[in-house]
Amino acid sequence: MNREAGRKRILELGCGRVKTPGAIGVDLNREATEADLICDLNRPLPFADSIFDETRAVHIIEHLDDVVRTMSEIHRVTRPGGLAYVVTPHYSDYSSWCDPTHRWHLNSFSFFYFSSLHGQHPWYTPLVLSERRLHVELARIWKWLGIGWAINHSIQFRRLWEMYLCFVVRGKQMEFTFEVVK
Repeated sequence: MNREAGRKRILELGCGRVKTPGAIGVDLNREATEADLICDLNRPLPFADSIFDETRAVHIIEHLDDVVRTMSEIHRVTRPGGLAYVVTPHYSDYSSWCDPTHRWHLNSFSFFYFSSLHGQHPWYTPLVLSERRLHVELARIWKWLGIGWAINHSIQFRRLWEMYLCFVVRGKQMEFTFEVVK
């Protein structure tokens, strides 16, 4: 916690025109009216190590050059035990593919890389993120039928859905909350 203000220090990457109240907003686009700082998010962030309690990246990671480098920067600027909140379209949703600025099309297992990959530590980065929460958003009809609940409460069902059903029962977006481990 920020001892001076008695509240969490929050960094919001790609804040655009809407930002979490009290957050420091960073964006590349000069039209981002809520940005406190304009900088290239594909480069190292201009902040010291471990100074934020929470870092938010809402619909931004799919636009950036390198997911591993971006997650490494989020890890670097977030304190140990702090939270990283990432929201991105599911690759089966049309919104993942209709925006020509999207460079990455991710699924609900894409960030397993930062915790364990086949029971081993990742090769390309030493950072560790512990997944605290994942919510896959589906269309209302699938939620009403209970498929959304099954995807969000059973990793085995989610794996089955990702491998065989996601292009029939399409995902909309995914909300990840990670704890930063240092």
